[in-house]
Amino acid sequence: MSAAMRSRFEARRRKGEAGLTLTELIIVVAILAILATMARPTVTFVVKRQKEKELRRDLWMMRDAIDKYKDVADLGGIQTKADSNNYPPDLQTLVDGVDVKDKRMRFLREIPKDPMTGNTDWGLRSNQDEPDSTGFGGQNVYDVYSKSSGTGLDGTKYSTW
Repeated sequence: MSAAMRSRFEARRRKGEAGLTLTELIIVVAILAILATMARPTVTFVVKRQKEKELRRDLWMMRDAIDKYKDVADLGGIQTKADSNNYPPDLQTLVDGVDVKDKRMRFLREIPKDPMTGNTDWGLRSNQDEPDSTGFGGQNVYDVYSKSSGTGLDGTKYSTW
């Protein structure tokens, strides 16, 4: 602090004045507003990236459970419908589990919430559906995708992940 500023400060203190002036307060508030405005895009980006990581993890987990169900069914451990190609009939079957040699086998603890839509209503495709189909044929669950219409940071639609 310079000598002139120090003497002004001490003079103000001697008069019994304390605190900030209105001008100082306005400057501090303006600086804080500028910093908050600069930080907002960064915070938005970080939140979106975190949701995308969660979406990728949830999709991987459900697809892995579908594959494990199919592997057990292909080995004859699960009785499935003839037209199911040994894929599960729905996601709830993966949570509830199936009996394999007198033992209950579960493939998922719960159906995860889609971080983009906030609910457990995932888009489903059966083995008989077209790869880019948005309608579920209902025969079996071959693939899972997000029903969000949003676009990821990489420019692709969440529904194509």
